[in-house]
Amino acid sequence: MTVFTDLVAGYRRFHEHGWVEQRDRWAELSQGQSPKVMVIACSDSRTDPATVFDVSPGEIFVVRNVSNLVPPFELGGGRHGVSAALEFAVTQLKVEEVVVMGHGSCGGVHASLTGRFTDAKPGEGGFIARWIDMLDEARDRIVAQYGTGDEAAHQLELETVRVSIANLRSFPCVREAEAEGRLALHGAWFSIRGGVLWVMGDDGEFAPAV
Repeated sequence: MTVFTDLVAGYRRFHEHGWVEQRDRWAELSQGQSPKVMVIACSDSRTDPATVFDVSPGEIFVVRNVSNLVPPFELGGGRHGVSAALEFAVTQLKVEEVVVMGHGSCGGVHASLTGRFTDAKPGEGGFIARWIDMLDEARDRIVAQYGTGDEAAHQLELETVRVSIANLRSFPCVREAEAEGRLALHGAWFSIRGGVLWVMGDDGEFAPAV
């Protein structure tokens, strides 16, 4: 099990090798960033976008949260971490593409299907329940069709991507940039077990990347 001391040891290896070997790159990045792609992914420790997409530092602007969800555009109530990151990426960094990447064996999806945190208090699962209630409508539809087994979980994992992309389009800055051809939205799903990335087409269906 990796602990903080292991992370520090890893940093030392990085500093002695990776940082030194790409010193020019790090010097360039110290002056600013200009990624072309934003990736919205799950916080799950098994699905690091930089690993899945094999990219170097500075190439993708990443936001990670439970079940790779984007909330709908809203002005009231609480903090808006995902919304702020999205706004920064689209209006300040001028990213040209936003990718929402779901994945297999998603704990947030499992919680949605099982209702594990329903009525839980904050600190005991209440924050999780409030976050994943964005999936309630899709979950009810999927449960009616597939039940609550493995296939339902897979279908709801795909729905996390579709729901998030629909919510992305509720943001005025996204709609404007997309309408003007300055921004493209993409969906993807990564199979942890199979190591295969599935890409969402214009029809909302997913197929393995070729």
